[in-house]
Amino acid sequence: MKNNFVVRDINLASKGKQSIEWVSKWMPVLDNVYRQYKTENVFKNKKVALCIHLEAKTAYLALTIKKLGAEVWVTSSNTLSTKDEVAAALAVNGIHVYAKHAATRDEYWSYLETILKNNMDVTVDDGGDICEYLHTHSKYGKNLKGICEETTTGVNRLKELEKSGKLLYPSIAVNDAKSKHLFDNRYGTGQSTWTAITQLTNMNIAGKTVVVAGYGWVGRGVATRAQGMGAEVIVTEIDPWKALEAKMDGHRVMTMLDASSLGDFFITTTGFSNIIRMEHITRMKNGAFLSNAGHFDFEIDIPSLKKQAKSCKVVRDEIEEYLLTNKKKVYVLAQGGIINIAGGLGHPADIMDLSFSVQLGCLHFLLSTKNLVPKVYKVPTEIDRLVTEEKLKAEGITIDK
Repeated sequence: MKNNFVVRDINLASKGKQSIEWVSKWMPVLDNVYRQYKTENVFKNKKVALCIHLEAKTAYLALTIKKLGAEVWVTSSNTLSTKDEVAAALAVNGIHVYAKHAATRDEYWSYLETILKNNMDVTVDDGGDICEYLHTHSKYGKNLKGICEETTTGVNRLKELEKSGKLLYPSIAVNDAKSKHLFDNRYGTGQSTWTAITQLTNMNIAGKTVVVAGYGWVGRGVATRAQGMGAEVIVTEIDPWKALEAKMDGHRVMTMLDASSLGDFFITTTGFSNIIRMEHITRMKNGAFLSNAGHFDFEIDIPSLKKQAKSCKVVRDEIEEYLLTNKKKVYVLAQGGIINIAGGLGHPADIMDLSFSVQLGCLHFLLSTKNLVPKVYKVPTEIDRLVTEEKLKAEGITIDK
């Protein structure tokens, strides 16, 4: 079948290839899982769709699936996180890729439709948009054996459908695997969020006050890294158990309204909308930085900020300065998009090695298991354990049995 693609500039392919080659050096677990599957024909001639943050590590997963004999279709789950050079590199390597950085919402959904109308056998979702689309256009899901969901946000959407009796397809909560949420969400997002923030702002973190909204796995990782860099950390929460955990981890805990006048850096990690609103922003210090580490760009109320600010201008790559009516200035990073990818390079390659190995294992499970019913499945323990044990081997670590 002829390769089809829509990318920003195909001439960027060589730069994208270089990025993919670099991360491939640090993904031995995915390579080992591939070697275990390559003698089988489970993926051969199957159609696999990925709607996921499109950067170098994702590209290596897509190419690995293609090496197993599948026809691979890729789009981005977040247009602000799309790396155009990586999309171009995939296109010249036989992947059907439809993605552009900062594509419009109409373009985004048209790309998703272009992929899904080819009747996929399995999909990888990152945030739940594939799931949403297939539940409103079920004619495209006639061959679908299942969905693998990468994020907390997406898993919650799947569980809501299951609870209401509306879930149409077997779905695996990849995000809930121990080797995913422990390492990817905590260590991966924790480090890459701060790497992006420090590179974008060129600011010192030690001695600053950091406000982290949410103390799930991502929030824990972000807060721990901030604490390690010498910041005072304030956590805001709605869950009393998590709030108490944050307190016992050495952080101050209070409402966002109380924290809003104290923070130098604000980072949302909840997956919910309008966590930081104008009532908070107007109380902030002059020069406060606002960023979001959640999947979607609605945790900070950017529309209201744009409407009510006296002015807005770009003052540095991926930094917008808003002048408020009270004459204070606040700085929004990466337009409120997911900071570690929209404003940085995403998770470290050796962290995504684990997450994408789980993804590959779950795709294999969906393709090789018969009679699965529409429900949300946990990641099979044997896959979770395989990935962790392969990582220990790669690190040269032997443990007791």
